[in-house]
Amino acid sequence: MSGGLIGSDVPLADRFDLALVDLDGVAYRGHEPIDGAADGLTSARARGMRLVFVTNNASREPESVADQLTELGIPTRSGEVMTAAQAAAQLLRTRLEPGAKVLVVGGAGLVTAVRSAGFVVVESADDEPAAVAQGFAPDVGWAQLAEAAYAVERGAWHVASNLDLSLPTARGFAPGNGSLVGAVRNATGVVPDSAGKPSPTMYRMAVDRAGARETLVIGDRLDTDLAGARAGGYVGLHVLTGVSTARDDVLAAPTERPHLIGADLLSLLEPHPVPRRDADGWWACREVAARVVDGALDLGRATPGSPATQLDLVRAACAAAWDAVDSGGSLDPATVPELHVDAPAR
Repeated sequence: MSGGLIGSDVPLADRFDLALVDLDGVAYRGHEPIDGAADGLTSARARGMRLVFVTNNASREPESVADQLTELGIPTRSGEVMTAAQAAAQLLRTRLEPGAKVLVVGGAGLVTAVRSAGFVVVESADDEPAAVAQGFAPDVGWAQLAEAAYAVERGAWHVASNLDLSLPTARGFAPGNGSLVGAVRNATGVVPDSAGKPSPTMYRMAVDRAGARETLVIGDRLDTDLAGARAGGYVGLHVLTGVSTARDDVLAAPTERPHLIGADLLSLLEPHPVPRRDADGWWACREVAARVVDGALDLGRATPGSPATQLDLVRAACAAAWDAVDSGGSLDPATVPELHVDAPAR
């Protein structure tokens, strides 16, 4: 699969039969809807695209996630939700026998997943657990983190549901599970194993469960969602409604680059142009173009235009920047501006 952007002459919902959709920052933000999410996903379903919601959040039961999506206008069954808690429980099974004790630090979703995998859930390091399973929950505090640290110090295997440092909420970005895992790691010096994105484990589980001809991964974070797509060999769509920005796309490391970029989930209903290089070294995407000269990004005479033109400029900038870096050149980040993409009026 190409290391750069790809195009699609037909709407993505017509090309891919399965979409693995992230939640926070993609389908919703905290408990608030994201503009275009419900319309984009329900219309994609109507075209025949199946959906599985794949989240690094391990605090909630799949039924709870499905209920929230349904309330936001995205009818969802619990079987269409794959959580990092389920992936963590599967990871535990690769080394532990059923009946092993596991100290769970996290919410109800992680507790249920670990128990369903056949393990005995304990709450204290003094119970001599074989492993610590750690996932995000808003009520995780010092006492639980301390028990986890005690257990890991005594040799328990530390498994994190994910390593996301931040969590998008309606009020802004809050500390994520990776920040809480960092407290245990700092106390013990032990690097945990992680079941969540960017490991492609959840994606593979979801594909195996659903079956698919061609799978599209949709996310808002380059370091988790899109890195997981690259690691698993799936096409990744970055939507600009969450953590990572268009500027982040331009500066992305090869292992975190998206294959497609859209303003929001309504981009599932549109074709996606691919930038082409001309004889003068410009990477053109419809009406705009970009190039890199002596390590500096040059956006030509591009002016703020329609949202579609803004998005095309992001695509052209990514193509120019990635080509320059991959060819052994350099790119000065100071020459890459913030590239704003307004919500399209559809």
